[in-house]
Amino acid sequence: MNFIDFASIYVKAGNGGNGCTAFLREKFRPKGGPSGGDGGKGGNIIIQSNSNLSTLKDVSYKKKYIAKNGSDGRGKNMHGKNGGDLYIEVPPGTILKDIHSSIIIDELKDHNKEIVIAKGGNGGFGNARFKTQRNPAPRRANEGQAGEEFFLELELKVLADIGLVGFPNAGKSTFI
Repeated sequence: MNFIDFASIYVKAGNGGNGCTAFLREKFRPKGGPSGGDGGKGGNIIIQSNSNLSTLKDVSYKKKYIAKNGSDGRGKNMHGKNGGDLYIEVPPGTILKDIHSSIIIDELKDHNKEIVIAKGGNGGFGNARFKTQRNPAPRRANEGQAGEEFFLELELKVLADIGLVGFPNAGKSTFI
């Protein structure tokens, strides 16, 4: 079994879905108006400490972690689906560092501590959100925002236990 205490990974949160431009057309509803739904929110990247792990072996095999994007909005005021969050499990004592700026982001010391490392983008508004008295039929919608992305460096702090072996009265206590 290999003991791995260092890993570098790329994380990218999901992009938000685009808003929709649509107009309601039904038989018994003349001048139905705008009915474009909002886009869904992109998924977050969450790093979670797990005391059952003791090494960064699982994280070192996979170098890219990309969360799901939010779905686009649709007609009839249907909002897009939110992207699912992506969890990365690391052992307690892991230090998270941004590679480009060398800034320590956080240290996961306790069991089940979670940190949202990259936030997903918000979904765009559909044209139903822009309806006013002066503009009853807006023809515009927003695009979804992009999710955050980082190059991370994960380092595991290791405490070593040292044992001294030798004959009695050999001077082992003097080293301590």
